[in-house]
Amino acid sequence: MNAAQSSSEAQSQSDSKGTEPRVINVGLLGCGVVGGALVELIHERREAIIAAAGIDLRVTQVAVRSASKERPGVPNDLLTTDAKALVAADDVDLVVEVIGGIEPARELIRSAMDGGKPVVTANKELLANYGAELSLAADEAGVDLLFEAAVAGAIPIVRPLRESLLGEDITRIMGIVNGTTNYILTKMSEDGQSYEAALAEAQRLGYAEADPTADVGGFDAGAKAAIMASIAFGARVVAGDVYHEGISAITKADIDYANELGYEIKLLAIAEVIEGEQREIGVRVHPAMVPCNHPLASVRDSFNAVFVEGRSAGEMMFYGRGAGGRPTASAVLGDLIDAAANLASGTHRLVPVGEPCRIRPIDDIESAYYLNADVDDSPGVLAAVATVFGEHNLSIRSMNQEGEGDHARIALVTHQARERDLQAALHDLRELACVTGVGSVLRVIES
Repeated sequence: MNAAQSSSEAQSQSDSKGTEPRVINVGLLGCGVVGGALVELIHERREAIIAAAGIDLRVTQVAVRSASKERPGVPNDLLTTDAKALVAADDVDLVVEVIGGIEPARELIRSAMDGGKPVVTANKELLANYGAELSLAADEAGVDLLFEAAVAGAIPIVRPLRESLLGEDITRIMGIVNGTTNYILTKMSEDGQSYEAALAEAQRLGYAEADPTADVGGFDAGAKAAIMASIAFGARVVAGDVYHEGISAITKADIDYANELGYEIKLLAIAEVIEGEQREIGVRVHPAMVPCNHPLASVRDSFNAVFVEGRSAGEMMFYGRGAGGRPTASAVLGDLIDAAANLASGTHRLVPVGEPCRIRPIDDIESAYYLNADVDDSPGVLAAVATVFGEHNLSIRSMNQEGEGDHARIALVTHQARERDLQAALHDLRELACVTGVGSVLRVIES
């Protein structure tokens, strides 16, 4: 069925019901993997959207860097290289931004909203840095700014946090929100691959970029953590507030030790409220040992999951594909339909702008810890190590030693302790004559 036939049948359906669908013209900024998939989905789902929402979405312009590049499924007559003109065009009612980055995306989105046009975006980097500014601009212009696809691909987490759980006192969000790192760690755990081999395979499959720093360094997950924290806690959290620690130092030995102790290693984005004399928010991204009986431990390959804890609702987990053209485009389309329906009815969704908040420094965050160290295989070593930890208020939950000739390796897990105390203990541990090297240090998630 071609587009003309589809339009004719949709017109017949609407006429038979006696109601004309509202035509909403869409301008698309960017036509990469997600943008191209969105154009396809709009065409495939057109009749269903008309039937369900009374909205006829029509892509009228697509802004790209080069109009000469072949883009299957996207008619050449829709392409333009003038993004500013697209935003201002009379035949564009609503703008979708999937180009990424800060500029020119920020300028184009501001221009669209100032011109009275709702915006749907998947731009996590932009929202994690300028979300409050854009939200205020959307409210002042009386238009929608929707961004479900910015956090975890097809997984609906933004809308539940902003709507369904609006009355819930959310205390913590903990999630696997980067498919690249989860794929790498899965291959290391299940197939015995080294970090380097797993990363190379992820790049070959298209999960990782040629420069994987944003993913493996935790920066991509950090941007998503900032967005989730802002929504869940009604706070102004930006990417710069998030502590980042990536997975490049994780070894096969770390994976094996974790498995022996009943844990999986995952890169987690964690945002939590810390009550005290002054309410604080802790936001961080780092590898962690997750108990095998925790729902997040079984999230494999490139899948994502977000675990939400609330005082009344308890524990909830949102799971699904966190990346890929069609999964992400599906989330964009959901926002697009919502924004189009609001535009047709002359309304818009209020975008709450969080209050300034105090971010708890990583040094004051508390966690349980795992670490291993190479030591001399001689009497008194374990006692010396235990003494160092005791001097810095760290209680050891478990410790074991495996000897090889004159040398041995100890592995231990602590009870909850402050980061600054752990770091001080590590400093003194390295100064012990019997310690030849400290290996990996990982935070441990309680079951």
